Amino acid sequence: MEEITMPYFFNYSNYAEGTPIQYYLIDNLYYCTLPLIPSSIFWLIVYLIRLLKNHASLSEEKRNMEVKLLKSQLNPHFLFNTLNNIYSLVYMKSEKALPAIDKLSGIMRFTTYESQKDFIWLQDELDYMNSLIELEQLRHERGINILIQSDTDKTTIKIPPLLLTPLVENSIKHGSFDEHHPIEIALTCGDSKMIFTVKNRIGKQKKDRLNGIGLDNLKKRLQLYYPGKHRLDIENKGGFFKTKLEIEY
Repeated sequence: MEEITMPYFFNYSNYAEGTPIQYYLIDNLYYCTLPLIPSSIFWLIVYLIRLLKNHASLSEEKRNMEVKLLKSQLNPHFLFNTLNNIYSLVYMKSEKALPAIDKLSGIMRFTTYESQKDFIWLQDELDYMNSLIELEQLRHERGINILIQSDTDKTTIKIPPLLLTPLVENSIKHGSFDEHHPIEIALTCGDSKMIFTVKNRIGKQKKDRLNGIGLDNLKKRLQLYYPGKHRLDIENKGGFFKTKLEIEY
C-alpha cells in the first residue's frame, strides 16, 4: 500500500522503479524483525519469570501441606503410645499413675502448641524428650537404663519440632535395656553441624502395626526442611540398632 500511495500523493517511492517483488518482501521482512526479535525476547523473559514465580508458589504450598500432613500423622503416634502407658498404670492402680498424668499434660501441651510451629528452640525439644523418658521411667518397674551425653551449649539453635525425639522413642519402644546394655544417647553441636546418635540393644518383643511411622515421617521431614544438608544413618548390626543424624545449619 505504501508503494502505491506514496508516488500518487508525494511523487516519491522508497524503491527504484522495476524492483522485483521478492527483494521488496525480503527487505521489509528484515526491518520488521528488528523490533520484533527484542520484543519477543522481552516477552519470553517476562513469561518465564511469571512461570517460575507460579512454580515456586505451588512448591511452597505443596511443602506446607506435606508438613501439616506429616505433623498430623506424628502427633497421634506419640499420643497413642503415651495413653497406652497411662492405661497400664491406671489398670494396675499404681501410685505412679498421677505423676504420669502430669507428665502427659506437659507432653500434650508441647504437641498441641510447640509442634505446630515450623521451628522451635533446641532446648524445648530436649525438655520434651526428657519428659517422655521420665514418663517411660514411671511405666517400667525397674526403670530404663539410659546413658545421655550432651556436648553442647548451643541450646538456642532452632530446629523443626519432634525432630530428635522419634529416634529416642523408637529405641525405648523396641529396644532391650538393662544395666549392662543401656540406651546410649549422644548430642553434639558444632558451629555448623549437629550430630545426634541413639544406640540400643534390639529387643525380642513383637513390633506393633504402627512401627516405622516415626522414622518414615522423620525421613520425609528431613527432606523438606534440610534438602541436601542432612544425613540419617541407620545401622542394624550385632544385635544393636543405631541411628545417627547429622544436620548442617
